[in-house]
Amino acid sequence: MDLRSLAGFDSPFFSILEDVLELPEEQEKTRNNPSRAYVRDAKAMAATPADVMEYSNSYVFIVDMPGIKASEIKVQIESENVLVVSGERKRDPKEKDNKDGVKYVRMERRFGKFMRKFVLPDNANVDKISALCQDGVLTVTVEKVPPPQPKTIQVQVA
Repeated sequence: MDLRSLAGFDSPFFSILEDVLELPEEQEKTRNNPSRAYVRDAKAMAATPADVMEYSNSYVFIVDMPGIKASEIKVQIESENVLVVSGERKRDPKEKDNKDGVKYVRMERRFGKFMRKFVLPDNANVDKISALCQDGVLTVTVEKVPPPQPKTIQVQVA
């Protein structure tokens, strides 16, 4: 049921209403709106908690990554000053099976792709980045470029 054509309106309100009503997927494909899967993944990306700390010689990014193997996490630099942390949390194949009538009563853990982007300050040294994943916590350290040392010029007496 396309509420916009039914009522003759083509407004964002009706698009949101359709998403709330969770229309069948075949109707979803006919719209120009992002799919529910995309919206769900975008929410999962935004819900990835992170802390950013500045030290005298570095910036440290701490990102919670429970249940993700270090080999499934990517840390990259884009556009010369954007730190990108991405990956995918996959559901255990054993959990997908619906054997013996077992079903989820509540599902709160998020699965799917995630990505966080952080714009680095001008004094970040993108050539000196380290990443460590331990106990479901990713720590990315970006060293700072040392401040320029003042140059002293000896004044000669004429």
